[in-house]
Amino acid sequence: MPHVLVLNASYEPLGVVPLRRALVLVLENKAVSLEESGAFLHSATRAVPAPSVVRLKRFVRVPYRGPVPLTRRALFARDGGRCMYCGAVATSVDHVVPRSRGGQHAWDNVVAACRRCNHVKADRHLVDLGWRLRHQPAPPSGLAWRIIGTGHRDPCWMPYLQPYGAEDALDRIGLPAPATAAVAS
Repeated sequence: MPHVLVLNASYEPLGVVPLRRALVLVLENKAVSLEESGAFLHSATRAVPAPSVVRLKRFVRVPYRGPVPLTRRALFARDGGRCMYCGAVATSVDHVVPRSRGGQHAWDNVVAACRRCNHVKADRHLVDLGWRLRHQPAPPSGLAWRIIGTGHRDPCWMPYLQPYGAEDALDRIGLPAPATAAVAS
């Protein structure tokens, strides 16, 4: 099922919801559709355009959002699903400084790795193997990353996410940011 970007009344990204939930918000007059996906949802009496981006009519106060929790899904999203040692498809989580040697389970010490690299590295340091990381691990930040990190992406969301660091987040995971139309002066 497609997903829809939900914006606060101030156009701040809040999250991603299933299409059905977004349609209920629009039909109950709690949100306005800003972008349409091009598809239509049909009922017995009418056809409604499926939204891709909705904006809430009333401002919702968002409580303080602490640091992004370190989960397997978030880690794979941060690293683009690629091994940080060789660039192959990542299937496991690896600690740069092994936990057996005092490494912490934190964003700046955990990377996605393929099975082969994780097995070869085992509990050794990178300098022992002569390996280098493709990118230095760091905690993800920004509101846009919270949206992009869900794994649901739509190119028409980019104008709403760019002010919140979307291009940096996409560059970090190795995806090109969609080209925006140049404004003619």
